[in-house]
Amino acid sequence: MAIAIITIKLMMDSPDTNLPEVEEKAKEIIKGIGGEFYKTETEEIAFGLKALKLTFTCDEKLGSDAFEEKLKDIEGVSNAQCVDFRRALG
Repeated sequence: MAIAIITIKLMMDSPDTNLPEVEEKAKEIIKGIGGEFYKTETEEIAFGLKALKLTFTCDEKLGSDAFEEKLKDIEGVSNAQCVDFRRALG
C-alpha cells in the first residue's frame, strides 16, 4: 500500500467567500473519505479573489477524483482541481 500526497486547488465563487469556513468543511470531507489533512495555502488570484490549496495524504488507491468531486460541492467553491499528486516513499 502506497501513500499519496495530493494538493487540490479550490477556486472560490466570489472574493466575499468565507475562506476559514470553506477550509473547515474541506477538512471534514478529506477526513471522511480517508485522507489525512496536512496544510492549507492561500493563493491570491485577482481582484481580491483567492484560492485555497489543500495538501493531504491518503492511500494511493483512492486517487484524487473522489476528493475533487466532493470538494467542489462546498458552498462558495466554483472549482476543485488536483494540482499535484505524488507517491510518498517509506
